[in-house]
Amino acid sequence: MSDAKLYLFDDSRARRWAPFSLTRPVGELLFGCSTLKARAERVFGMECHGHVSRRALVGFDEAGAAQGVSLDQVARDHVVVLLSSRAIPEFQDVEVPSERARITVDGAPAGWVVPPGSELPSELWIRNPGHDPGNTPELKLEGIILDRPWDLVTRNGARVCADAATMPVEGFVPSDVVVIGDGTVSIGEGAQIESGVTLDTRGGPIRLDRGVRVEGPARLSGPLYVGPDTTLTGGSISTSSIGRNCRVRGEVSDSVLLGYVNKAHDGYIGHALVGRWVNLGALTTNSDLKNNYGTISVWTPDGDVDTGQIKVGCFLGDHVKTGIGTLLNTGTVVGSGSNIFGGAMPPVAVPPFSWGSGSNLTEYRLDKFLETAERVMARRDVALTPGVRAVLEAAWLGTASRRSE
Repeated sequence: MSDAKLYLFDDSRARRWAPFSLTRPVGELLFGCSTLKARAERVFGMECHGHVSRRALVGFDEAGAAQGVSLDQVARDHVVVLLSSRAIPEFQDVEVPSERARITVDGAPAGWVVPPGSELPSELWIRNPGHDPGNTPELKLEGIILDRPWDLVTRNGARVCADAATMPVEGFVPSDVVVIGDGTVSIGEGAQIESGVTLDTRGGPIRLDRGVRVEGPARLSGPLYVGPDTTLTGGSISTSSIGRNCRVRGEVSDSVLLGYVNKAHDGYIGHALVGRWVNLGALTTNSDLKNNYGTISVWTPDGDVDTGQIKVGCFLGDHVKTGIGTLLNTGTVVGSGSNIFGGAMPPVAVPPFSWGSGSNLTEYRLDKFLETAERVMARRDVALTPGVRAVLEAAWLGTASRRSE
């Protein structure tokens, strides 16, 4: 239905996806070969007009993203499709009905279709779609619903494989590049691969998006997605999704880097989820396996949660900076805007906008943080928009109590 309008919403679980949901809608996170928003747009064949989330994210206006909106800003003059940001529908033919309907993904409530002029779901239903009594027809979709942020990491390899299978194979591999295996290699327009690079497709496909540059010597192992205009400057990079405009070197394994990440030096990042505008100092390394091979617990706003996984790296919020030689323990969560340095291992839960070494953390002044963020973004010709600035200011103010604990 071409005149319908798509919106993603963060339910109560998505709003607790720390550290990422503090500064961005969950729909703008990367999974497989696209953001959750871009996936929904492709499934429904329509542009996303906004993210309904926490009040503090209203006005979020990052370039290339859908804007953060309140529920009362959702258009009422068209058919509205409201989809949970945690829903991962498979690519399938979808016919949006003209009458009111509940959307289910793998049988679980995941949103609504609302006719023009009809009442939108209540805030209670947005926070918990399961509260809808369900007296309307269903629009049934195949797919999954993610539960926790680490699902973006543990399920990412399979997602890259599934996504790549739906994409046309582009480009050609230069004759001086070694390819191992018979998996798919797809190279976008303007992508460059230097000699001395090995592409190992035995574990899955490799997709290099437009403008990617791979410098040798390097070994890339699938399943692997590398986003537009990212540069890989050597090392071993495997089973990961790397967003747009990143600079990556060293060893990266089973991880997701959202975009504009600067990891230009050696060091190991594994089973990690790394936010936008993160800068990792030389030799920054995370542990992703306990010595006793036990399952790893991770801090969440609702307390520590056992992931059930024996390999979990770190979770770094937007605009995190690490100094040279920073070591991160298994399951470490570093809140957005934090600057950690000095070589001492920080706590496994670093409050947002912290500054310091090891457990000796103080508050990162808001004016200094914003000054640095603006300077960093300008180096990539990206402006700190008024909406994103307001979101960061609200995040700093809203987390002050955590820094004083």
